[in-house]
Amino acid sequence: MDMNTTDFLVEIGTEELPPKALKTLSKAFVDGVKAGLDEAELRYESALGYAAPRRLAVRVQGLQARQEDKTVERKGPAKKAAFDADGNPTKALQGFARGCGADVADLSEMETDKGVWMVYYLEQKGQAAADLLPEIVNQALAKLPIPKRMRWGSSDVEFVRPVHWVMMLLDGAVVPATVLGHETSNVTHGHRFHAPQAIEIARPGDYLTVLREQGYVEADFDARQERIRQQVIAAAESVNGVAEIDESLLEEVAALNEWPTAVVGDFDESFLNVPSEALISAMKGHQKYFHILDANGRLMAKFITLSNIESSNPESVKKGNERVIRPRLSDAKFFWDQDRKQPLDDFLPRLKTVVFQQKLGTLYDKVERLETLAVKIGKPLGEASQILERAARLSKCDLMSEMVGEFPDLQGVMGRYYAQAQNENALVSEAIDGQYQPRFAGDALPASTVSQALAIADKLDTITGIYGIGQVPTGDKDPFALRRSALGLMRIIIEKELDLDLRLLIQFSLDLHSEITASETLVDEIYDFIVSRLKAYYAAKGVSAEQFEAVRVCAPAHPLDFGKRIDAVCQFSDMEGAESLSAANKRIANILKKYDGDLPEEVDTTLFEEAAEKALFEALDALRETVSSQIAGRDYAAAMALLATIRQPVDAFFDQVMVMADSEAVKQNRLALLNQIYQLFLQVADISRL
Repeated sequence: MDMNTTDFLVEIGTEELPPKALKTLSKAFVDGVKAGLDEAELRYESALGYAAPRRLAVRVQGLQARQEDKTVERKGPAKKAAFDADGNPTKALQGFARGCGADVADLSEMETDKGVWMVYYLEQKGQAAADLLPEIVNQALAKLPIPKRMRWGSSDVEFVRPVHWVMMLLDGAVVPATVLGHETSNVTHGHRFHAPQAIEIARPGDYLTVLREQGYVEADFDARQERIRQQVIAAAESVNGVAEIDESLLEEVAALNEWPTAVVGDFDESFLNVPSEALISAMKGHQKYFHILDANGRLMAKFITLSNIESSNPESVKKGNERVIRPRLSDAKFFWDQDRKQPLDDFLPRLKTVVFQQKLGTLYDKVERLETLAVKIGKPLGEASQILERAARLSKCDLMSEMVGEFPDLQGVMGRYYAQAQNENALVSEAIDGQYQPRFAGDALPASTVSQALAIADKLDTITGIYGIGQVPTGDKDPFALRRSALGLMRIIIEKELDLDLRLLIQFSLDLHSEITASETLVDEIYDFIVSRLKAYYAAKGVSAEQFEAVRVCAPAHPLDFGKRIDAVCQFSDMEGAESLSAANKRIANILKKYDGDLPEEVDTTLFEEAAEKALFEALDALRETVSSQIAGRDYAAAMALLATIRQPVDAFFDQVMVMADSEAVKQNRLALLNQIYQLFLQVADISRL
C-alpha cells in the first residue's frame, strides 16, 4: 500500500437488526461515509459495506492519509478604497488585515476585469484522516434512514437497535472516538452462540477472514446470500428435487442468519391435496422455508430451512422445524376444506360489508361496476357478455374466504381453485386469477381475452374512482397503487394488441361511479396520468424522452396506436435527414406559434412568387393522399418514411423564401403551406420535439 494511503474499517455491533431493512441500512451507511470523505476532500480507492444481523461495517481502501495543504484566498476591499490620497491604508483595509490575523504588508493585489482588489492568501495545513474520521462516521450514522429510533436502558443514545460495541481501525491502530455512546476499540464479537467472546482484529484487511475462521460469521452480505443459494440448491438435489428460490425470501433469510446451514425437513404427504400455492405461502410467510419441486414441477412433501448454527445434532433441528410447520399446514388444509363447503356465489353478499373506499362504496358496489365495464371492454374484442359478466361477478368472492383472510397474497389464486371446484367455465376460473396480472414490473400478462378484459376493468375502475375523488398519488404516497395499475393496464392493451379507445373507456368508467361528475378536464387528467407511466416503459426499450414526447403530444386515444407511432418515430430518427426535418418542423412550429389569427384552409397556387414554394407545394401534394391513407390504416412507419422525402424541398423553401412577406395575402398563403406540412406530420407525431 502507498505510504500516503491507509486502510480504514468501522464496525457497529448491535442487537439483531430488522431483516427487511438490513441492506438499505448498509448501503446508506456506505454512502454516508463516502459523502463525508468527499466533503473532507479525502481521496480513496474503494468503500465496501458489510452487513450481518448483528453488525454494520464499512471498509475504505486506499484512503488518503491526510488532506492536501491548500491556499485559501480571502478577498478584501478594492484598491481604490484601500488607500487614501497619501497612499496610507484606510480603516477598511486595516480592519480586513486584522480580520485575517495579518499585517497590511502581508496582503497581495489581484487584478480582475472590475479593477484591482486587495486579497490575503492563507496557507491551510491539511488535517490527518484519523482526526476527521470520527465525525465522518457519526454524521453517516445520524443520517441513516431509520423510521423509528430507539433508546435503551438509561442511555440517551438513539439507534435502530441497542449498540454493544464499536470498532474503528486505521491500518493497525484504533481511531479513538465515542460513537453511539461507545468508546471505539479493535474488538469485535463473533456468532451469538458459537463465538460470543471478544475477538481482536489487527488490521482492516483481516476483518472478514478472522470473523469467518474464529467468529462463525460471514459478514459479507452477498457472499452469505450466495452461500445460502448454493446450500439450498444442494439440499434439494440431495432429495432428488429442485429448489424454487424466491429472491426476496433469499435476501430476507440472508439478513436473518450470520452462519447459515441448510436443513431438509419433511411434512405429511396428505397435505399435498391442498393447492400448492397455499402450502408454499404458509411455508414462506410464516417460517421462511424454501420449497422443493419434483422432476415434474410438482410440490414435494419437503422443505428447506436455514438454521443459524452448525448443530452437532442436525436431526433435532430437523424435527423441531417439522413440529413447527405442521400446525401451519393443518390451518391451510382446514381453510381449504371449509371454503369449499359453499359455492363461491355465497361469498358475494358478504362483500357488502367491506368498504372499498369511503366515497366509492363497498367491494360489492365495485363488482357491480366491473360487470358492466368488463362487458364494455371485452365484447368488442369478441367475448360473450354472459362469460364476462360471470367472471366479474365472481371476481372478488374469494376475498371473503378463510384462506385469503389468512394468506392475502393468494387473492385470485384461491378464487380460481374454488371456481374450478364448482365447474365454472374455464375462462371464468382463469380470469379470477388473471385480473390481478401483471402483479409486479415484468410479470406475465393475463392470457385469455376474458382475463385481459377483467384485468383492465379492475384497474381502470380503481384509477378513475380514486382519481375522480381527488386522491391523486403524490411523491411516494400511492396507497391504491394507481401507478402500477396504470402501467399494467397499458402493457396489456399494447402487448396483447387490443384495439381499445382509452379515452372512451375512461369516460365510461367515470360514469359508472355515481358519486363522481366526469368533466372533460377530468378525462384528460386521467388519460395523461395513465399515459405518463409509459415514459419509463419505453425508456427501458431504448426510446428517448424526446421520441416519447413527440408521440405523447398527439394524445392518441388508442394505446395500441401509441406503440405503433413510437416505432415509426424511432425508425424515422434513424433515417438520413431526420435531424434537418425535425429542425425544420421546429422552425415551422415557432413561426406558426407567433402568428395570431386564422390561416386559410387551402393554399392558393396563384399567390406563389418563388419557384421553391411551388416545388414544395407540388412535393406535398404528390404524397398527401398516400400518407393520409397510410395513417388511416395505422401504417405510421410507412407514412413517416414517405414524409421524410420532402426534406429537400423544405430546406430549399427556407433557403429561398421569405415567409413573412410584405403582402399579407402572400404571407398567409405561405403560412398555410407550412401549416399543412406541420399538420400532416402531427397526424403521426410532433417531430419538432426530436
